[in-house]
Amino acid sequence: MSTEGRSAEPASATSALESAGFVRLIARADGDGLAASGLLATALADRETPFQVTVGRTVTERSERARSPTNEGDITVVVGTADTAAETDEIRLAGIDRPSTLEAVDLVRELGATPDPVLALAGVVAGGSDPGAGETEWLLETALDRGLLEQRPGVAVPTADPADGLAHSTRVRAPWSGDLAATRDALAGAVDDESDALDADDHRAIASLVALDAVGAAEATDAAAASIGRLLRPYATPSHAVATLGGLADVLEALARTQPGTGTALAMGHDVRDAALDAWRERGRRAHAALEGASTGRYDGLFVVGIDDGPVEAVAAIAAAYRSPEPAVLTVGNGAAAIATREPEPLGATVEGIARDLEGAEPDAETDADVTDVEYDIGRRRGYLRYDGDVDDSAIIAAARDLL
Repeated sequence: MSTEGRSAEPASATSALESAGFVRLIARADGDGLAASGLLATALADRETPFQVTVGRTVTERSERARSPTNEGDITVVVGTADTAAETDEIRLAGIDRPSTLEAVDLVRELGATPDPVLALAGVVAGGSDPGAGETEWLLETALDRGLLEQRPGVAVPTADPADGLAHSTRVRAPWSGDLAATRDALAGAVDDESDALDADDHRAIASLVALDAVGAAEATDAAAASIGRLLRPYATPSHAVATLGGLADVLEALARTQPGTGTALAMGHDVRDAALDAWRERGRRAHAALEGASTGRYDGLFVVGIDDGPVEAVAAIAAAYRSPEPAVLTVGNGAAAIATREPEPLGATVEGIARDLEGAEPDAETDADVTDVEYDIGRRRGYLRYDGDVDDSAIIAAARDLL
């Protein structure tokens, strides 16, 4: 189950891609993975190098695809962790110590291409980092200098209509989240219905209202203040199909798990805006509805959220940002679980350990079903588990408590 392996050095990776007859891009199912694969796919298209992009939901899925036979001269690029030992025809952008997007940016530049700074920054934001921080400073400066980004008052949502954007965003949690009508009612005192006519004062009024509602909600925790700060004063994207940088990150996160083909197309600049936003809205609505009806439990260092149905990773991320009094959240659903943290913790060993514990779980007393098939995935702030059988939630919680 080990996901250790080596990443190809930039010089050898560049040489391999320059001489490749065909490139298979196998991406991790998150916004960072989609952005990284989109950057590479665009560079390959510009070079007229044939390629194929697929998204693997778990380490097992990516590993199986990476092991499948290839023709001579083909190159495989794995974005994310995998169980294969990297060979000369495999390039690994693991995205553990730094976002996969930044590894892809380095590789694209080595190929002599110019990476899209907006997509690159969106991938970084999706991975939980702030645009312009650290080694992303030059990307932000480039995007601003080229007029691709413009910072303004307001909130970072994908749509020009703030009510639509806020109702379905997974980057904010307020009493009206997930309910478009309730969100419109909440904003009624701040703006009129003409969203296209919003000026700077309107955007400021919206931001103030949203911040107060998010931080002042009955179940909000201290973390909500820092989390809502990342939603405010967005970078608008005047020439992009999605309205803001943070909104693009949210959409990429949604598409990676629900419609990866559409997500890949969006990352490559194709006209899939309507389909992308529809998928994003549905995921956001389901996530907020699931959190609304969730059961919760608090342990030392861990906040547990139990849901009947919904996207476990989105629920875990929202809870970690706005509802959890502990630094880590475990969301348990029907056959899936997710871990989210507020800091970029190394979760690989933790998630692998939980998977091993579940594989060895005792059969359910009523169904006599044995849990033998467990798959998982890890990112910089998250973990995901998918399992067969009727394993009791207590087994997952116990494993997580022991390892976190």
